[in-house]
Amino acid sequence: MKKANKKFNAAIIIIGNEILSGRTQDINVLNISTWLNTLGIKLQEVRIIPDEENIIVQTVNEIRKTFKYVFTTGGIGPTHDDITSKSISKAFNLHYCYHPEAYKILEKYYEKGMFNFGRKKMAKTPKGASLIYNPSSAAPGFFVKNVFCLPGVPSILKSMLGGLNNKIIGGKKIISITLNLRTVESEISIPLERVQKKYKNLEIGSYPFFQQGKIGVSLVMRSTKIKLINNCKKDILKFIKEKNIKIIKKK
Repeated sequence: MKKANKKFNAAIIIIGNEILSGRTQDINVLNISTWLNTLGIKLQEVRIIPDEENIIVQTVNEIRKTFKYVFTTGGIGPTHDDITSKSISKAFNLHYCYHPEAYKILEKYYEKGMFNFGRKKMAKTPKGASLIYNPSSAAPGFFVKNVFCLPGVPSILKSMLGGLNNKIIGGKKIISITLNLRTVESEISIPLERVQKKYKNLEIGSYPFFQQGKIGVSLVMRSTKIKLINNCKKDILKFIKEKNIKIIKKK
């Protein structure tokens, strides 16, 4: 991988048997990727792995060497299968222990006598980790070097992302514009390929959809340069006009 590409890229590791089993549907990727776009960081890989220490350690150590930023979700709660914090400690060869500040935050948050063993576990991190503060339910996440560990509950995770804005260095904001067309991919594949070759520094995604009994295609243009997107859009509009393809509003 080229250094320039690594500068502002990221990967997500989703940790949880509940995701792999289909019991829980993940939406954290959407929240994290949308947030990363505003920071000019491109999400390039997502992996879903089980709550198994050796797999977590192996995956984290592999991915953190390749990507500028790595985000893990899940496994930092109070139950027996929440082993992310301990696994990250092992991945970095750090002592797994109570984080003094995290312990004080949680001790203050819970009523007297309610700060039990499970809740105390949420104060354990790799030694020397920095905290990611939690404005929703107190229990913090943490980060070690370029690995950021967040909870699996989407609403809580989303509330914590803003606190990382000054911890991460990104590039220019990634802008996205979508055209929804009443057509099929095979109808536009050749002219779309020509446009993509013309705009090599812009990403065009083609995604078929089915709405109200009719098929369509969403064309998504992504770049850090709005002028480039607008020029690309003009070229696309030109060939869809020639083909008499209708632009629709997708609900």
